[in-house]
Amino acid sequence: GTLLAAYLPVLGASEKSLRSLFWFRRDRRIQDNLALKKAAEASAELHTLFVFPRWMQQRSLLRQHSILESAKALGDSLPGGLSVAQGNPAQAIAEYCRKHGIEKVFATRSFDTEGIAIQEEVQLELSELGVALELVDSYYAIEPGTIRKDDGSPLKVYTPFYKRWALHGWPEPVQMDVAAVNWAPAMQTDWPAMSAPPPFKVKAGELQALQTLDRFLEKVSQYHEQRNRTDLSGTSHLSHALAHGEIHPRTILARLGHSEGEEVFRKEIAWREFYADVLYHNPHTLHEYLEPRFGNMRYDDPEQHAQKLEAWKQGKTGYPIVDAAMRQLVQTGWMHNRARMIVASFLVKDLHFEWQVGARYFEEHLTDHDPASNAHGWQWTAGCGTDASPYYRVFNPVLQGEKFDPTGDYVRKYVPELRHIQGGKVHQPWLLVDGLAHGYPAPIVDHAQERDEALARLEEIKVR
Repeated sequence: GTLLAAYLPVLGASEKSLRSLFWFRRDRRIQDNLALKKAAEASAELHTLFVFPRWMQQRSLLRQHSILESAKALGDSLPGGLSVAQGNPAQAIAEYCRKHGIEKVFATRSFDTEGIAIQEEVQLELSELGVALELVDSYYAIEPGTIRKDDGSPLKVYTPFYKRWALHGWPEPVQMDVAAVNWAPAMQTDWPAMSAPPPFKVKAGELQALQTLDRFLEKVSQYHEQRNRTDLSGTSHLSHALAHGEIHPRTILARLGHSEGEEVFRKEIAWREFYADVLYHNPHTLHEYLEPRFGNMRYDDPEQHAQKLEAWKQGKTGYPIVDAAMRQLVQTGWMHNRARMIVASFLVKDLHFEWQVGARYFEEHLTDHDPASNAHGWQWTAGCGTDASPYYRVFNPVLQGEKFDPTGDYVRKYVPELRHIQGGKVHQPWLLVDGLAHGYPAPIVDHAQERDEALARLEEIKVR
């Protein structure tokens, strides 16, 4: 349905003489890369290029570092190395094509709001040069827009989506003979400079992703029991690799069996695909409400309540599980999935800020940022997204802490001011004589009161 449909000629044997360019995007790997395989099969000489995102300098040092490390790992794995550029992707790619006599550009098709806009811009720029852009495959096991109801309309609820997604199935991973390709040597080396060293070393790349998958599969049988525990390493740690395309979901799905842990993990992969599908059908929801009526709700102005917002960002709300999670984000560029829901609920329901305020902060810091998962994960917790039991779910940060960090180890790891408190008592330090003795703040709001306030504000839009 885009401008691109007309620019996808059928691959013929006569094209084997092509001098082609493969434009790497969020698919920074060699194996199970269908678009790269197509390019390799069509090309007498294959050039490669990665264009660093225009917004990179507006992100945290850790997020910048994660993109750099991902691109470097890709360059190290390519026999000819990787050409890189900065700035406007359409201009950078067109300039490369002019300079090196490129006849055709291949890339993986993007289905998110920004990705679609960029590839249309690139296609228009290339069409003026007479260079075709062929978009192949996607970042998902099943392309967004494929799974539909019997009447052809998109699915709005996860469970029926999951059932159809699992029944539809997906192809096996594709392998590529790297040695059979004539890789052109890297021509451009315009690597961005970091303004300062990152606080934490992000490990990235295809090899790292495959090793992470191996490690996870050794313990996947416990996944359903441990994935919500913030004090255990019970999650897959594959989100970074999926976000950067250092592994394709097909590769992961092909190795999952049918234990309870594997079934639950397959459903998590499907959540990622569901959110991509929702965003594809509703491109405005990257920044706007899926349920528009929630835009009419009374929210607090971040500028007028700057101190409250800053306390959330810095992990100084006085609620230990919230603060541990926010500090984990800033210190490591990652946050446990259960913790993401807890801090999101706290921002929207306890502090009464709009979900976009939190989504922007996550986008700035998360090294595994995925546009669809971020926008719709936030909207799910805010109650204005795909979930059918919307606003009434308000996470109690104390009970969440006691349930999902029962040992208190997660809090003590990231909140040194509370390391003198043993066990689960760490979740209510204000009840202890010496709980706040090392500078930890008292709660900035009363959760019970703010829960009532959140529900009162919901009633207002229902009346309207």
